[in-house]
Amino acid sequence: MDHATAPAPRVALALAAVFLIWGSTYLAIRFALEGGFPPFLLGGIRFLLAGGLVFAFLRLRGVAAPTRAQWGNAAVMGVLLLVLGNGMVNFAEKSVSSGMAAVAVASAPLWMGVFAAMRGQRPSGIEWVGLAIGFVGVVWLNAGSSLNASRAGMLALLVATIAWSFGSIWSRGRDLPSPFMASAAQMLCGGAAMLVLGLTIGERFDGLPSAHGLAAFAYLVVFGSIIGFSAYIWLLHHVRPALAGSYAYVNPAIAVALGAWLAGERFGQHELLAMGVILLGVVAITVAKARPK
Repeated sequence: MDHATAPAPRVALALAAVFLIWGSTYLAIRFALEGGFPPFLLGGIRFLLAGGLVFAFLRLRGVAAPTRAQWGNAAVMGVLLLVLGNGMVNFAEKSVSSGMAAVAVASAPLWMGVFAAMRGQRPSGIEWVGLAIGFVGVVWLNAGSSLNASRAGMLALLVATIAWSFGSIWSRGRDLPSPFMASAAQMLCGGAAMLVLGLTIGERFDGLPSAHGLAAFAYLVVFGSIIGFSAYIWLLHHVRPALAGSYAYVNPAIAVALGAWLAGERFGQHELLAMGVILLGVVAITVAKARPK
C-alpha cells in the first residue's frame, strides 16, 4: 500500500495519535528525568521494553520475523530516529527550555522536505506554504517563552532534528518488514544501542526512580512508544513526508494546553492565535496531500 491508497480514516487515526500523544511526551520525558531516569538509559529501557512487547505480540499473531537485511535497515533507522533523534532530545531536556525544544523539533518537516527533494520527491507549492505557515506559528507560539539553552543542549537538538528527518526520508523504499514489525525491530535495535551508549558514557541510577518518574516512564512506553511510534512508522509507509512530519507543528500547541491543564500554566490570546496558525499550516499540507497530481 502507498500514500495514494491509504484509507483516510486510518490516516486520520494515525495522525491523531502522533499529534496528541507526542505532544504530551515532552512533559512525560521531563517528569521521568526529574524522577531519577538518566537520559539515554531512559530511552534505552523504554524502547527495549516497548519493542520487546510489540515484537512478542506480533510473533504470537504469526507475523514473520524480519530477515537479516531487514534487521540491518531497522538498525540504521533505530540509530537515526531513536538514538540520535529521541536520545538527543532526552539529553537536551536536561538543560534546554521547553520553548527551545519545541521550536527546534518544529523544523523537522522542513528538513524532511529538503531530504525528500534531494531524493527527487519535491513537495508541492501548497505543501511548502503549509510548512512555512506551520513554522511561523511555532515560532510565534514560543516568542514569549524562555529560549535559553546550553550550547550542548542546542547542538543536541540540532543533531536530533536532522537525524530524525534524514532517517524518516531514508526509510522510504527500503527493504523493511510490515510497518508494525518494522516499528518493533527499530525500537529493539535503537533501544539496545541507546542502553549501551548510556552505560558507556557512565550513566547510572542513583536509586529507585520516584513514583512520579515511574508513572511517566510507563506512559512513555505504552503511549509514546507502542502507540505513538508505531503510528508514525505506519504513516511513513502510507503518506507523503510533509504530512507525516506535520506532527511537529501540532505538538507544541498540545504541550501548551497540557501545561495549562496539568501544571497550571496560563495562556491567552497570543497562544490561541499562534495555535490557530499552526493548525492552518497543517490544513494546507493536508489539502495539498488530497489534491490529485
